[in-house]
Amino acid sequence: MNKAPASIWRNPVHFLAFGLGSGASPWAPGTMGTLAAIIPYFWFAQLNLPLYLLMLLITSLVGIWLCDRTSKDLGVHDHGGIVWDEFVGFWITMLAAPAGLIWIVIGFVLFRLFDILKPWPISWVDKHVHGGFGIMLDDILAGVLAFICLQLLALWLPL
Repeated sequence: MNKAPASIWRNPVHFLAFGLGSGASPWAPGTMGTLAAIIPYFWFAQLNLPLYLLMLLITSLVGIWLCDRTSKDLGVHDHGGIVWDEFVGFWITMLAAPAGLIWIVIGFVLFRLFDILKPWPISWVDKHVHGGFGIMLDDILAGVLAFICLQLLALWLPL
């Protein structure tokens, strides 16, 4: 595991890329980043669908830049502490999710499973697409697959 650089507390770009500091966790930074993404999700969940989609577009584009710049500054491609991609991936998972804490937990678990297991095409993207775009794209895909599963579960489970 890569140790979190001190620059995350001094450099605003690194601070954001490290998920407001959540990626500095010495234990499971991706999981900690996804947990931290729940906090702003409570606000985002109040947005109507077009605004939520706009938020996803903006945070994805900003994330490509944040992750690219931070990885170049650190000289490490996809440093384990860069978790802005987990933030966006979780928010994609939760697009149009049913209300309720149980759905947040289900979304969290689904996203983490896809992000950790990296089934195809996520694994291909993780190995072959580089830079900020690559850092973001594998988690965007994990979010899309988790979103599909969450929506199917919402149709089938009377929670």
